[in-house]
Amino acid sequence: MPHRTIHIFRKGLRLHDNPTLVTALETSDVVYPVYILDRNFMTSSSVIGSKRWNFFLQSIEDLHCNLQKLNSCLFVIQGDYERVLREHVEKWNITQVTFDLEIEPYYKGLDERIRAMGQELGFEVVSMVAHTLYDIKTILALNCGKPPLTYKNFLRVLSMIGNPDKPARQITSEDFIKCITPTKLAAEEYYRIPKPEDLGISKDCPTNWVGGESEALSRLEQHLEKQGWVANFKKPQTIPNSLLPSTTGLSPYFSLGCLSVRVFFHRLSNIYAQSKNHSLPPVSLQGQLLWREFFYTVASSTPNFTHMVGNPICLQIDWYKNEEQLQKWKEAKTGFPWIDAIMTQLHNEGWIHHLARHAVACFLTRGDLWISWEEGMKVFEEFLLDADYCINAGNWMWLSASAFFHHYTRIFCPVRFGRRSDPEGNYIRKYLPVLKNFPAKYIYEPWTAPEEIQKQAGCLIGKDYPLPMVDHKTASEHNLQLMRQVREEQQKTAQLTKDIADDPMELNLKHPFKNDKECGLENNKVKRRCLEEMTAEDGTRQSDLVQSLDPCEVKVC
Repeated sequence: MPHRTIHIFRKGLRLHDNPTLVTALETSDVVYPVYILDRNFMTSSSVIGSKRWNFFLQSIEDLHCNLQKLNSCLFVIQGDYERVLREHVEKWNITQVTFDLEIEPYYKGLDERIRAMGQELGFEVVSMVAHTLYDIKTILALNCGKPPLTYKNFLRVLSMIGNPDKPARQITSEDFIKCITPTKLAAEEYYRIPKPEDLGISKDCPTNWVGGESEALSRLEQHLEKQGWVANFKKPQTIPNSLLPSTTGLSPYFSLGCLSVRVFFHRLSNIYAQSKNHSLPPVSLQGQLLWREFFYTVASSTPNFTHMVGNPICLQIDWYKNEEQLQKWKEAKTGFPWIDAIMTQLHNEGWIHHLARHAVACFLTRGDLWISWEEGMKVFEEFLLDADYCINAGNWMWLSASAFFHHYTRIFCPVRFGRRSDPEGNYIRKYLPVLKNFPAKYIYEPWTAPEEIQKQAGCLIGKDYPLPMVDHKTASEHNLQLMRQVREEQQKTAQLTKDIADDPMELNLKHPFKNDKECGLENNKVKRRCLEEMTAEDGTRQSDLVQSLDPCEVKVC
């Protein structure tokens, strides 16, 4: 019998490449597309600032509009997640609940409770992989039940799998003729999409980003038109202080699932196939998607991934606790214009370039202030449009040299780093207008300008703009000795996430994916051995699944 289904949207706020919704439509005669807006659940693991709230509300509004074009709609229901679901399963006589599979611990716990509710109330539960390129369980199984802790080993495991699955088929209005949505109910006030003011949130919209699938797909097409740029993209060669993003700027859309990573991956593959020479992972655009996948994989099986204490892969460091210095960094009052301009852009726009993130993160942690990466992670959670549980924590551990990154002697200079790519200081002039009249010679170090120059610029350092909060040379040398001591004392932990080779960001790695002929017998033996050693959550031996696997292709569910 066809189902009556609630499809729960979570992070996959899109209709393209939505395999779970496709399954719901193909197995049901009635479907209710639902977003459960449980503010307590949404903020239980991170802080959400006003810009991200506005971006999120724009995204679900766009999703609702796109569903309406297909004769459907989005039911937005506020309240406790499980209570709302229970009430509407009973109210709408639901026999199936579908949602995308997520890997964060707070989602895993919720999913277990939903499955238990299904057994109690008699509805089936279907969840499928849509937010990542691969089924993370497959990657873990092929690595003998453990996450690969280095990017190089991660690529080795992916070479056994091959390319990610193709995107799901396009959803059309025909689907919603065969499987109807009771759209009249959505007109009720109870199910409408709230305005920011309804949630007590200021209407604080970022200037450069509009939320939603429609904008995401439009931006994607604009970037893919530049095939030469796409083929030759190398992340370290982009400019951190350009006045417009020198990368794709698609990360906010990946974060909420407005844009499918699988669609982007395969579109890139098509462009690479037409190019004689193209950049490779880890620095290529596909390499950036694989970095995302790497952090998702490690986070999925690492206890306390977003914390230092209790995190087995993270160095345990006695960071300073200095609230005054932390606030100066957060509020763009460090006295270093390059650092303060970056933090101002973060506040104003909700986005900063990845190298700019490197600069401010290094300054806060191992470079100058020796303050915990967890504090910086919380600030990024609050202000970044692309804030992501796995990637944010992974990058902060990396940038503080607490895990993954081991060239800890490389400390970003808060003066020379920015000056190298923007010697005129145009980026600083834009985000710190108080300094806009300083000559280029002094704009990165305004405290060195003679008093007469400061007066001519209309900005006295120490009065109109702060003096540097630390002496960079002294602080960085002291912190370098502290980090060296920590790593000597905790060598075993440090080695867990260290590649035998050099920093993978500098490696000329071969493309990680192999065709069927290249996928040799040895890889097949490794796959089978690892799968046989794994036991599924339901107690099924993974060896029972091996027979269904092609020797050279592990299909992702």
